[in-house]
Amino acid sequence: MALLETVRAERLAKIARLKEAGMDAYPAQTGRTHTVDDFLENHGTLEKNSEQIALAGRIMSLREHGGSLFADIFDGTKGQCFVQREKLGEATYDLFVSTVDTGDIVEFSGLAFTTKRGMPSLDVTNWRMLAKSLRPLPDEWFGIKDEDERFRKRYLDILLTKDLAERIKRRSRFWNVIRSYLLKRDFVEVETPILETTTGGAEARPFVTHHNALDMDVYLRISAGELWQKRLMIAGLPKTFEIGRIFRNEGMSAEHAQDYTQVEFYEAFKDYEAGMEMVTELYRTIADKVYGTKVFSIKGLDVDLSKEWQTYDFCALMQEAYGLDPLDEGADWASILAKKDIPFEKGASIERLVDIAWKQIRKTLTGPGFLTNVPVYMEPLAKKSAKDPRVVERFQVMIAGSEIGKGFSELNDPVDQEERFKRQQQLRDAGDEEAQMPDAEFVEALEYGMPPAFGFGVSERLFSFLEGVSVREGQIFPLLRPR
Repeated sequence: MALLETVRAERLAKIARLKEAGMDAYPAQTGRTHTVDDFLENHGTLEKNSEQIALAGRIMSLREHGGSLFADIFDGTKGQCFVQREKLGEATYDLFVSTVDTGDIVEFSGLAFTTKRGMPSLDVTNWRMLAKSLRPLPDEWFGIKDEDERFRKRYLDILLTKDLAERIKRRSRFWNVIRSYLLKRDFVEVETPILETTTGGAEARPFVTHHNALDMDVYLRISAGELWQKRLMIAGLPKTFEIGRIFRNEGMSAEHAQDYTQVEFYEAFKDYEAGMEMVTELYRTIADKVYGTKVFSIKGLDVDLSKEWQTYDFCALMQEAYGLDPLDEGADWASILAKKDIPFEKGASIERLVDIAWKQIRKTLTGPGFLTNVPVYMEPLAKKSAKDPRVVERFQVMIAGSEIGKGFSELNDPVDQEERFKRQQQLRDAGDEEAQMPDAEFVEALEYGMPPAFGFGVSERLFSFLEGVSVREGQIFPLLRPR
């Protein structure tokens, strides 16, 4: 800390020297004429025409050579500037040498030229400070090694880690590919409430806050508007989607964050089988347009999105692994879990016990594939199967042992929906904070008639999987506990 304070004091003194020389250390305007990328791309023409150029960027390194020096600047692309005493004049050159440090943001004016080693560069004829840095940058080659410090000073991590900056660009492309895919198919992008009086659309513990103006507690939403988008289908909008932030007050892991981005889309007059075809195409489109490949290494497993996707039968897998039929609601799952030393809460509902048992099997499924044939009691918002009313028309995308997206034929029978909500309320009354909250107003809306529909949602977990990093690492600014 003492060293940092010494460096800050020295750099504050340099600001004072700049002011004495009549130079503002933090001007509002720049005279930049080209980005570094434009400069490098058109360097030959600029050099031939002897065109006056002004570049601006952060100084990443300074290399002195007697009465001259090379400065590497960065504005998203790195470029080289050649600063000479004889070109600038004694006073201007000395001011540069005595006041400029790596980390400073500087504007250089001059002419394009090529060094003896063939490096396209700017031959500097003038300079001025744009933003004086008071703290030294970490070493560019070694960066920040401590993970907590990396996340806390993410701006430095991004600055010093080229692939991290590229990941942010890929993240943008990821969501825009999804958006473009849906817009081209006539889906309407919508925004639905983030503050809700009743959470819906998923099973998760919500964040609670207080609305002062209305003097009532409200919840941050746990899904990207599922029940709201279904209301829009009742209203006559047959295709809608939302890309938005959702919030779940639950545990943290490599695959779970508490606030993250998710897309949900709904299409009337389609069912989950048509949805599986659409989702397969969507995932392959994302892979092609963001990464240029359909083959990924995820958690040490090779996943090829181009091959035929498998179908996994939930009930068959569970019966094979545990010898119990998930459709038998009287089966003793607690005893089975206890025998296998799989932890669970005493008195847990069949919904939670079966889910815990399932998660042990899930880890073994490489995918890509679809998990189907899930019992009705596991999904309160999906339509019952016409072939077997004990299961729902739901699928989950399985990739590398995890669930990466869920879709189903949407339940549009208001009587059935009300009964399922009652069961969820029983679970909540028994202490299950993740059970869904009944929404009487949504049931009322269903009574006006909602067309058959398919719905699907996937979060940024898909992005992190394709990147080969944790969800936390895949976020730009993950949440941290304050120091």
